Amino acid sequence: MTYEEAINKLYEQFPAFSKVGASAMKAGLDNSIELDKWLDYPHKSFKSIHVAGTNGKGSTSHTLCSILMSAGYKVGLYTSPHLVDFRERIRVDGKMIEKDEVVAFVERAEREMPKVDPSFFEITMMMAFDYFRKCKVDVAVIEVGLGGRLDSTNIITPDLSVITNIGLEHTQLLGSTLGAIAGEKAGIMKPGVPVVIGERHPETDCVFMSKALEAGSPIIFAQDMWHVDWAEDDIDMLALKMSNCCGGRDAVHYALTGLCQQKNVVTVMAAVDVLRKVGYEITGDALRSGLRKVVSQTGLVGRWQKISSKPDMIIDTGHNAHGVRLVAQQLLKACSEYGRVHIVWGMANDKHPEDVVPMLPKLAKYYFCSPGVERAFPVSELKKIGEKCGFECESYESVREALSAAKKNAVANDLIFIGGSNFVIAEIL
Repeated sequence: MTYEEAINKLYEQFPAFSKVGASAMKAGLDNSIELDKWLDYPHKSFKSIHVAGTNGKGSTSHTLCSILMSAGYKVGLYTSPHLVDFRERIRVDGKMIEKDEVVAFVERAEREMPKVDPSFFEITMMMAFDYFRKCKVDVAVIEVGLGGRLDSTNIITPDLSVITNIGLEHTQLLGSTLGAIAGEKAGIMKPGVPVVIGERHPETDCVFMSKALEAGSPIIFAQDMWHVDWAEDDIDMLALKMSNCCGGRDAVHYALTGLCQQKNVVTVMAAVDVLRKVGYEITGDALRSGLRKVVSQTGLVGRWQKISSKPDMIIDTGHNAHGVRLVAQQLLKACSEYGRVHIVWGMANDKHPEDVVPMLPKLAKYYFCSPGVERAFPVSELKKIGEKCGFECESYESVREALSAAKKNAVANDLIFIGGSNFVIAEIL
């Protein structure tokens, strides 16, 4: 079996949320428990950190991985979705799983896997856990796929749980209020395992505190622990001066830029404090090195990332209302810094474009497009929303056509921004 054949089998035999949406979900942990038993409980062979949240969980997971690598640990990293290569989901010390390992696991699953009808996410998660055991990682950073309580990753008992923030997303699956969604994500809390909450909110704080008390999980609100006193953000690096509740101060440089990362770094700093308390050896130098090298050490892409110059071209994977709000603030700032901002934008059909698009700045020129997936939101409808907002906009049937038009209209001191969906970014990359 070739690598390409193995990947095709994964997509053909196991339903993937990224392809078909909610119908791919397998409620409950029964499949994961059975698969875990089949592989002789691989997750019990390494320590773990569990990261949930509406936005920022990918950046936070990669950053914690980078910091632990800088501290000398051998680190597994499991995240989703991937943008270009399936193997982005499974990394050890920043390096993607080998193609041969993917093939070997798929062949083994075909021969031996119990008849539990798993989802794409469930089978790939077990591939990751099995690979981490084989590589003898010290610790793995595990990103929740969707929600928390019923997510297949919730079979682990980590050293630390992290919930970055709560926004309205996947409401058909997780609930229609922030409190309901917080309750689902709080399902990753485990007895005696500390949990760091990245962002406070009146509708979610009480839910988290109640769930933590019920689970016997010590709770730490990151915003009570750390504060950004000063930040200078450019395209290449985020410089920060920070202070903590005990009067301590630190100056750091973070390789992830954008307004959202000023929130994520507070979560990360609090998480590192807790990891130190539970026995992890992470020096100040390792912390600062991990923040500075997160992109080069873990391969993270798509977070306010500059991919070319003259004109600057930036991509960002923010795609729901909670995440786009900060992207929109960044774009509004860019409108005063560049000659003109050109925005290539496409969305999936479950992200409520009617709520998201009006957040974007009116000063930009828009090139609405349709990513080449079943879940794409119709570009004609996207243009109607843009016109209703008073945008200068055109529609294009593909991402490639939209980007080509933006390039023709842009000059050297302009900005081309590409976003709205992981699918759009994947086509660009």
